[in-house]
Amino acid sequence: MTEPEHLSSRHRDTLHQLFEHPVSRNVEWRAVLSLLGEVGSVTTHHNGKIAVTVGPRTEFFDPRGQKDLDVQTVVDVRELLASAGYRSEDGSPD
Repeated sequence: MTEPEHLSSRHRDTLHQLFEHPVSRNVEWRAVLSLLGEVGSVTTHHNGKIAVTVGPRTEFFDPRGQKDLDVQTVVDVRELLASAGYRSEDGSPD
C-alpha cells in the first residue's frame, strides 16, 4: 500500500519520515502515535508504556521523556507498519 488515501496529509508525511533513508532522527512521538492510532490501536498502560497493534502484530514502546524516536524505534515502527502493508512512496518496504 503506497500513499494510503485514507490518511491525512499530515499522517502521510509522518509515514514518509518513518521510511526515509537514512533513518530520520527527528520523528516526533506525538506525530507517530497519531499515525499509529489512525492505522491501528494505541493503548497507554499505567507504567507509561504503549501497546500498538497494527494488523496482526502488537509491539510495545516506551516513549516516556522523549520528544523524538531514537533510530532503533524508527526501525521497529517501520517494520510494524511494513508488516501491515504500509510502504514508502516508492513502494519498497523500507
